Amino acid sequence: MDKLGANPANSSPLTPLGFLERAATVYGDCPSVVYHGTVFTWSQTYRRCLRLASALVSLGVSRRDVVSVLLPNVPAMYEAHFGVPMSGAVLNSINTRLDARTVSVQLRHSGSKIVLVDPAMLSILDDALRLLPPGHPAPSIVLVEDPHEREFRPAPAPAFTYERLLEMGDPEFAWVRPASEWDPMILNYTSGTTSAPKGVVHCHRGIFVVTLNTLVGWAVPERPTYLWTLPMFHANGWSFPWGVAVVGGTNVCLRRVDAGEVYDTIAGHRVTHLCGAPVVLNMLANAPEGVRKPLPGKVRILTAGAPPPAAVLHRTEALGFDVSHAYGLTETAGLVLSCAWKGEWNRLPSSERARLKARQGVRMPFMAEVDILDGETGRSVPRDGATMGEIVLRGGSVMLGYLKDGEATRAAIREDGWFYTGDVGVMHPDGYLEIRDRSKDVVISGGENISSVEVESVLYCHPAVDEAAVVARPDEFWGETPCAFVSLKEGAEVTAADLIAWSRERMAGYMVPKTVVFRDDLPKTSTGKIQKYVLRNLAKEMGSTPSVAVYRAYTYRS
Repeated sequence: MDKLGANPANSSPLTPLGFLERAATVYGDCPSVVYHGTVFTWSQTYRRCLRLASALVSLGVSRRDVVSVLLPNVPAMYEAHFGVPMSGAVLNSINTRLDARTVSVQLRHSGSKIVLVDPAMLSILDDALRLLPPGHPAPSIVLVEDPHEREFRPAPAPAFTYERLLEMGDPEFAWVRPASEWDPMILNYTSGTTSAPKGVVHCHRGIFVVTLNTLVGWAVPERPTYLWTLPMFHANGWSFPWGVAVVGGTNVCLRRVDAGEVYDTIAGHRVTHLCGAPVVLNMLANAPEGVRKPLPGKVRILTAGAPPPAAVLHRTEALGFDVSHAYGLTETAGLVLSCAWKGEWNRLPSSERARLKARQGVRMPFMAEVDILDGETGRSVPRDGATMGEIVLRGGSVMLGYLKDGEATRAAIREDGWFYTGDVGVMHPDGYLEIRDRSKDVVISGGENISSVEVESVLYCHPAVDEAAVVARPDEFWGETPCAFVSLKEGAEVTAADLIAWSRERMAGYMVPKTVVFRDDLPKTSTGKIQKYVLRNLAKEMGSTPSVAVYRAYTYRS
């Protein structure tokens, strides 16, 4: 035994790209991607992805170059998850909700060579390109036309379109396999409005591991019908672009998420699985009677991004949906913890079931270790459901690191081998963990992570603002929304509407505070630090933001 070692037969790099090759063989004539009247089979999707990879190579793309996509959930977005890395390039999915300045920062930081863009996002991309520094090479643009979109207009003849790009490609292309399973494959960004964004780099091995991890953890069967309500730009759709290929399922694409269209699509295509933030659950649960339709069978929903309120879980499951709750980060390439359900819990009252299901749970099968460490001692916190510490993880899907940011990488992945998530939680006696706070004061709104520090930095730039602090306020629809506590400079006059309008011009819409609270002074510690826990309590005491406040803020004065 001690003389045995590595051999060529077991040294081929792990990569999720092979899942598509296998799907074309096993499920070749089965539907792979459905979008309105367009239906592709797995053999067709495989050939289209090979064409994409081949065409990108012919345009000069080589190993480790970055190719960006600014697309909704359309077939081209799905194909990019295979076709781009099959060219040897690194796939960078850009959040379609970002403003031009943030898109420009990401394009500059990543050094993107090519951008696949939807016509609806073309104006934002044009503005982003104009913001690139002088002399910075602009990426080439490929327009992904959508003939199913109501406002579709054919691109001018000289425009470089996606279908024309595929025509250039070879359907028998020998795709570029990774030299090592540690080769970078994915680049995702964690935040919205910072001049120094954190670009999370994942390798082929990590994506391979997290894909199988999610399939096993959620017990996804063969040939599911998966509805794309979760944006594929959110941590690559929690690995399901690759996962659905493993099990030969059908990807049903939705360009936008609307309660009526979701119910119609579930009924029309007999959907079995979908994912989404708690805001999607809330949308389905609160849809009017005329919009809701009877489910065609068991429909399973996997939710993550923020702890789902127990009331929302109860209402959603009362409609017949089977909801599972999981947890992950951009840095873990998707979901790594889940509230693994125990059969005996089904005998509990519905309110207690919902409380248990709202916990983040235990590690999924392929995540090696999870713990909660005391910040002072570095030791595991007791399993008492009360003592808080930072959630730490070890496993194969943890990122390689932050692009061009060694300091941030070392702060997150420390010498002890743990990845420090920045999330604060407790460990219950049964070994299930639960998030209690955010060490970096992240607001999770509709599945989007919003850094309070970034929002505050914009507010501080307003000439009337003296101090600003942003915390999460409960919201009936989004789960949480940013709530800004502001003190003004002496003699300054400004309204909540003024601050919101000013902020909207300088950051992505989802990051804009939905509530502004004016105070003479913000509470501080003896050393002058703002006491955010006091403000969080005040925001909670206000209760949930009324639905109208998604569009109009209310002013509160102390």
